[in-house]
Amino acid sequence: MSEIDARVVQAIVETANDHFFIVDGSGRVLDVSPGAAAVYGMTREALTSSTVQALEASGVLKPSISMEVMRTGKPAQLMQVTGTGRRVIAEAHPVFVDDRLERIVSRSRDLTDLQLLQDEYALLQKRFSEHLRRSQPGPTEQDGELDETLEALQVRSSVMRELALLLKRVAPSDATVLMLGESGVGKTAFARQLHRWSRRGDGPFIEVNCGAIPENLFESEMFGYQPGAFSGAARQGKAGLLEQAEGGTLFLDELGELPLLMQTKLLKVIQDGTVTRLGDTRPRRVDFRLVVATNQDLASRVEEGAFRLDLYYRLNVIPVTLPPLRERREDIPALVESCLDRLNQRYGRQKLLHGSVWSELMGSEWPGNVRELENWLERAWLSSAGDVIEAPTLGRPVGHAATTDAAVVTPAPLAMAEDESLKAYLARTERQVLATLCEQLSSTYAMAGRLGISQPSVVRKLQRHGLRIERTHR
Repeated sequence: MSEIDARVVQAIVETANDHFFIVDGSGRVLDVSPGAAAVYGMTREALTSSTVQALEASGVLKPSISMEVMRTGKPAQLMQVTGTGRRVIAEAHPVFVDDRLERIVSRSRDLTDLQLLQDEYALLQKRFSEHLRRSQPGPTEQDGELDETLEALQVRSSVMRELALLLKRVAPSDATVLMLGESGVGKTAFARQLHRWSRRGDGPFIEVNCGAIPENLFESEMFGYQPGAFSGAARQGKAGLLEQAEGGTLFLDELGELPLLMQTKLLKVIQDGTVTRLGDTRPRRVDFRLVVATNQDLASRVEEGAFRLDLYYRLNVIPVTLPPLRERREDIPALVESCLDRLNQRYGRQKLLHGSVWSELMGSEWPGNVRELENWLERAWLSSAGDVIEAPTLGRPVGHAATTDAAVVTPAPLAMAEDESLKAYLARTERQVLATLCEQLSSTYAMAGRLGISQPSVVRKLQRHGLRIERTHR
């Protein structure tokens, strides 16, 4: 390495926000960034006079990611608890020369600071809400426009109104918005409204369910491809979803299901503002506003190594958490009335709800939120013979306090065959459970709620086992 190159590397290590370790192939620490001392509880001199084996044995590195790379010869990512009690996410990469491991370069980022930032944001959001309640300004033309918008979204609760105000204020910018909340709370509806409020409102709104696209097709769908890029490619090539969002908004739903490889490629698009189709070497400029949504705890996914920390930082610019329906029950009547109107128009009859149904609707916990409420109403509408929908038609809504797990019959455990492997037995048991639920439940969302997994996971499992929900439930 030339002297200039050596100085460039040293400058990177000295000035990086992350904490760098450079280790040789035997585990000896060659260099660390200055900030590492505060996190790992040892001076730079003490760290560079030690080995990763000794640092792990003394509890400074719990565990050592460099030792994991030495063991596997592959890049690694894991959570560490340092000797000072701080939690960091570490990432390491091997450097080979003539098939011999010569160096390991690792970097770590302190998640303790991330938690402090999240706590600070929560406090600011709380103060913002209190300010809105105290100020209560008089009606303006903009307030009237907001009221019309909230009327269309069937929003009555104060907490949802405050969230709408926040989204309306950030809509003119291009800041990335991260929609958080349980499945079915209305993240897509609010993402569409954010798009309409933005300066890109006349452009396209491209919605992508990251859990619904098979992993082997994800790259070609997202990034597009050139003619002849692979067997079966369209003769004229194809623009990917990223390009289709040009001048508008790209909404990535179920973000937590995004494969790690695609996370890396998405991060590059966000950083560079360009996309390269499969089979092409020419990058294309893209200009879109990014809105993402998930019902998963992305911070936990980062800790598990299933989600990139650097991408999490890029996306977590304006996090907005939509509360579940059980925490804003005043929205239920408007949602019910709107859904009932749509059903009456769709099926050409004017049905009404019996008064007794309201206590059931208002008393349910609605674990599937707005989506579950709408599904339940449609089942009740279709199963009622007359023009009045009564509560006993289909029993209590799922999640009502009086509902028990007995409402869904679980199949008896299978006996394990004598020559059957554990993997085969578990697969056969999983298929039996899914097949039973396909006969009993009406949607993959209901199945996800019963199994405690995400809806895209249910879809993939059904496809793997060749199952589908019984038509009588649709």
